[in-house]
Amino acid sequence: MPEKHVLRERIVESGVIAVLRGVSEERIVPVARAIHDAGVDALEITADGTHTAEKISAVDRELTDTDAIVGAGTVLDAPTAESVIDAGASFVVSPHTETDVVRICNRNGVLVAPGVMTPTEAVTAMEAGADLLKMFPASTVGPDHIGALSGPLGDVDIVPTGGISPDNVAAFFDAGAVAVGAGGAIVDDEAIAAGDFDRIRENAASFLEAVEAAREK
Repeated sequence: MPEKHVLRERIVESGVIAVLRGVSEERIVPVARAIHDAGVDALEITADGTHTAEKISAVDRELTDTDAIVGAGTVLDAPTAESVIDAGASFVVSPHTETDVVRICNRNGVLVAPGVMTPTEAVTAMEAGADLLKMFPASTVGPDHIGALSGPLGDVDIVPTGGISPDNVAAFFDAGAVAVGAGGAIVDDEAIAAGDFDRIRENAASFLEAVEAAREK
């Protein structure tokens, strides 16, 4: 597993973490493959359903000869963190700040991005040893909230997630995001149900183009 600082640099360089939420065990590998083929390296498989460890292991095996970064999201507690790390997760993302999750990840050398919304949560996460801060849900507060956090706290590495689309991603990067998390804008439930992985690939490619355009401004 690459060192945390290497993973962090790669995620920031790419600018996108694709959030694979609610994808079945039967579909997770082709969906992950389609997204990675489009150029998105960081794949977050959420732990809010069943067979999460099996999904992570399957995707990790399928993409083992690529530069994919396979991680876990919606990790709510330390036991779940341990489970996904054992399954091969290279990074862990939470919707909230749980210091035990941060501690487990640091102990195992795994990049961790806890969820924050307030300055108190952000400081708690940073003091616990977070590598990135997931601002969630980003659509609730909008891009200006990045400045509201970084103003009093200084240079913080914020990854807004929740409601990010090609139409608004530029505003979040303009506000200071180092990367973004994208779920529904890439992972189309109807396309998955139909087995239309070309559409998933196209969604991912379009989102990545929007990120690259935003960063070129």
